[in-house]
Amino acid sequence: MAPPETPSLRLVIHAPTPAALERARNNARNLLAARPDAQVRIVVNAGAVAAALDGPDAETDRLLRVCGNTLARTGRGAGGLTVVPAGVLDIAEAQAEGWGYMRA
Repeated sequence: MAPPETPSLRLVIHAPTPAALERARNNARNLLAARPDAQVRIVVNAGAVAAALDGPDAETDRLLRVCGNTLARTGRGAGGLTVVPAGVLDIAEAQAEGWGYMRA
């Protein structure tokens, strides 16, 4: 008999501030170290957007989803990061698809 499969793990980590972005990046690293098969998104909005743009992180930038509303409000470009129309919408859609949510 085959061992039971571990269910797919999908987590959205919400980071609205620079400090939250730092925590989110650490949380994502720790989760992926423990569960390399996990899917992780870090949704950044508000003050975390400038922190993400001004402090790139080669290991976690691929996980970032940047709020387009914040970019428009601040007049900044995404610098190659993934942009979503609205952070709140991205989080809500992920939850509707069964992703877990954590605020960093």
